[in-house]
Amino acid sequence: MYPVSQTAGYDRTATMFSPDGRLYQVEYASKIVSQGTIGVALKYADGVVFGADKNISSRLVVPSSIEKVFKIDDHIGAVSAGLVGDARRLIQIARQKSQENRSYYDEAIGVETLVKEISGINQVFTQYAGMRPFGVSFIVGGVDSTGFRLFETEPSGALAEYSAIAIGKNKNKAMDFFEKSYKDRVALDDGVSLLLKAMTTALDEKERMDYKRLEFAFIDSSQKFKTISNEKLKSLLAK
Repeated sequence: MYPVSQTAGYDRTATMFSPDGRLYQVEYASKIVSQGTIGVALKYADGVVFGADKNISSRLVVPSSIEKVFKIDDHIGAVSAGLVGDARRLIQIARQKSQENRSYYDEAIGVETLVKEISGINQVFTQYAGMRPFGVSFIVGGVDSTGFRLFETEPSGALAEYSAIAIGKNKNKAMDFFEKSYKDRVALDDGVSLLLKAMTTALDEKERMDYKRLEFAFIDSSQKFKTISNEKLKSLLAK
C-alpha cells in the first residue's frame, strides 16, 4: 500500500479539524504570511510608527505601486505581510467600517474596535466550507481616546496588543531584538532607528537593506497619518 499523509483529507477545507486538533488550511495561510516581507511597528513617545520592507525585485518596478503601509483613517494605519490582494481587500473593508462609524455616530472609530472587526472577518473565513482563510497578517495601530494602540491580527482571527511588533519573514529575529532593545517613550527618530535595526537584524545572510525599498509612516497625538520621506530614511539608515 502507498503511505498515507497525516494531513490527507484534513487540509482540503478550513472547517475540518485533524485528529490532532489542527486546521491545516489556517496553518497554510500563516505559512504564506511568514514568507512575506517584514513589517514592523512600535509605540513611541507621541504616537505609533510603522515600517515595511517592499523588497522590490526589479528596477523596472515603480516602488510607489507596491503598498505595504496603509492609511485606514487619519488616526489609524496598518502594515501587511502576506498576500497583497488579500491585504487590499481587508483594508478596503476596514476603511468602510471606519467611515460608517463616523457617519452613524459622528465620531472616529476606536483602534481596538476596528481591529476586532478585521479579526472577526478573518475568523468567519475559517468556519464555513467553500471559503479560504485570508493569507495576510496585519499590524494595526493608531491614536484614539484610550491612548496609543498597536495590535497584530492573524489569519485565524486571533489578535494581541503589543508595544513593539514584527510580522512576516524572520519575524522572530526582529522580535528578539525588540525584547532586548525596546524602551518606552522614545523619540520619533529613535523609534524609526530602532525599527530599521530590527528590520536589518531580520535580513537573510548577505542581504543588505536599501532605503529605496522601505516605506515608513507614523501617527502622532494630533491623530494625523504622516509618511516619512526616503531622504529621512536614508539619513537614519546611514547612521
